[in-house]
Amino acid sequence: MYSTIVSTVVAAERPVVYWALLDPAAVAAWRVPDGMRGEVHELDARVGGRIRISLTYDDPARAGKSDGATDTYSGRFLELVEGERVVELVAFEADDPDLAGVITMTTTLRDVDGGTEVELRMDGMPDVVPPADNEAGARMALGKLARLVG
Repeated sequence: MYSTIVSTVVAAERPVVYWALLDPAAVAAWRVPDGMRGEVHELDARVGGRIRISLTYDDPARAGKSDGATDTYSGRFLELVEGERVVELVAFEADDPDLAGVITMTTTLRDVDGGTEVELRMDGMPDVVPPADNEAGARMALGKLARLVG
């Protein structure tokens, strides 16, 4: 298991960014790497509320972690601090035991010159997911978030 931390500055105020972290349509639009599309099946934005998201490769020949060309993960919200932080506990829906385990995803928002710094930290990433791929995907997603709210 390993951790990934990526951050970016978006040209938007924290309340706008926080909204994009919890709005199902916004999440489907930004929280997906290039070459994939997102689908939010469930997003109950409250402490203890469930979240379930599928990311499907545009190229159906790509192998997903869950089924066919799809990666699905689900979990719950552990902490919600309005305008500051979102903490989720999620796990891949996969039969592969190497993908088992809970990933803690923490998104932290801070005021900076020019907008909001968004830090995404993923703790407990399965070793079978290449760290460079995970970091690249996270950076792509944060870039989409910046374009969505900026």
